[in-house]
Amino acid sequence: MKKVEIFTDGACQGNPGPGGWGAILRYNGHEKEISGGNLHTTNNRMELCAVIEALNLLKEPCEVTLCSDSKYVCDAISKGWAKSWQQKGWKKSNNSLALNSDLWEELLLLIEKHNLKVVWIKGHAGHPENERCDQLAVAAATKLKTSNL
Repeated sequence: MKKVEIFTDGACQGNPGPGGWGAILRYNGHEKEISGGNLHTTNNRMELCAVIEALNLLKEPCEVTLCSDSKYVCDAISKGWAKSWQQKGWKKSNNSLALNSDLWEELLLLIEKHNLKVVWIKGHAGHPENERCDQLAVAAATKLKTSNL
């Protein structure tokens, strides 16, 4: 299996508001940067979109190390919360609805294809790839915001 590193981040200007996501994929010494956004969204949706869009680029099953500063994404994957929400009809342990079930559904299908290791990294702490993903996400959100003024 190919070993791929993925770094992701999401940003939102207002929550909800214009949002952006950024990701870096690294394989065999090569890097690819991607970004995008949505005019009316939340930070957590952008965090999820970054991971989904990055995994969608992989053409075959890979060993993936996912690095994110989102506790929401990292914990929901690594602690099995998202799978549990799915099994309970997108309800959390307190019986409230799990948010972003559409994106979680898509992400869980993508995760099944790969051997995924999740690494939480502290945001805005000088981690070069996280800082770059933040720049990509903020730029995408800003572009949406300014083009719709």
